[in-house]
Amino acid sequence: MSHDHSVSTPAGPDFPDLPEATVARLPEYLRALHHLAEAGHDTISSEGLASAAGVNSAKLRKDLSHLGSYGTRGVGYDVALLIAQIEHVLGLTQRRAVALVGIGNLGHALAGYAGFASRGFRIVALLDADPARIGERINGLVVRHIDELPEIAAREPIAIGIIATPASAAQTVADQLVSAGVTSILNFAPCVLSVPDGVDVRKVDLAIELQILSFHEHRKAALTALPGTGLEVSGSGGLADGNVTALPGGLADGEGQQGTPAARVRPARTEAFGT
Repeated sequence: MSHDHSVSTPAGPDFPDLPEATVARLPEYLRALHHLAEAGHDTISSEGLASAAGVNSAKLRKDLSHLGSYGTRGVGYDVALLIAQIEHVLGLTQRRAVALVGIGNLGHALAGYAGFASRGFRIVALLDADPARIGERINGLVVRHIDELPEIAAREPIAIGIIATPASAAQTVADQLVSAGVTSILNFAPCVLSVPDGVDVRKVDLAIELQILSFHEHRKAALTALPGTGLEVSGSGGLADGNVTALPGGLADGEGQQGTPAARVRPARTEAFGT
């Protein structure tokens, strides 16, 4: 089913005051909505959308109410309209330009990931400092030297910089991105960046995510080994109460049922690069 992105969004503030937890869940709703649209669904109930996104329906309805979207009783949500609302709030209608720095194994995977284009982003520059990488062509783009970043940024307003370099180079790259006018950075390097006020950084550390999952495995094993705790363990090895949703980083947002331990989380959805 084709998506009509000309659907107008209801009147309301362009930038509603959204809780961070809601912002973190909106991309999950959007991904689920795109899948529903591709499957031919014109409408979806809150329960159906919540199930597809991996949250409970009450939380979903609360999140969407911040956008001014309440659905229609007995009908549910208009899929195309809700896609347009969420894309508008997330600023995905502008096809934001992205520069990717660091063309190693991870950088190659990111550069070849077709999903960016369908999610509102376009990679406009591939950059590296390794002479062996310069001139390589990936997905239609030629890898340029990082020193050419100011020239590229002067021609193409870069909204977001992605750092996929070793940790030792990440701060220098961040400084170069900021000097070129980039105010949002997605950092895959295993380090903490120092940036000026007004520059937003999101950190993706796969080792940390694995360590968090290791904690949950350890906790489940401990609960299984301790009789008389009063906690019911499901047959899959997880806790039976699945009403708390995981936030980025694997931490629970604490909006589950009263008395639910904060560590109880729903398994996170993952999507492989390059698929």
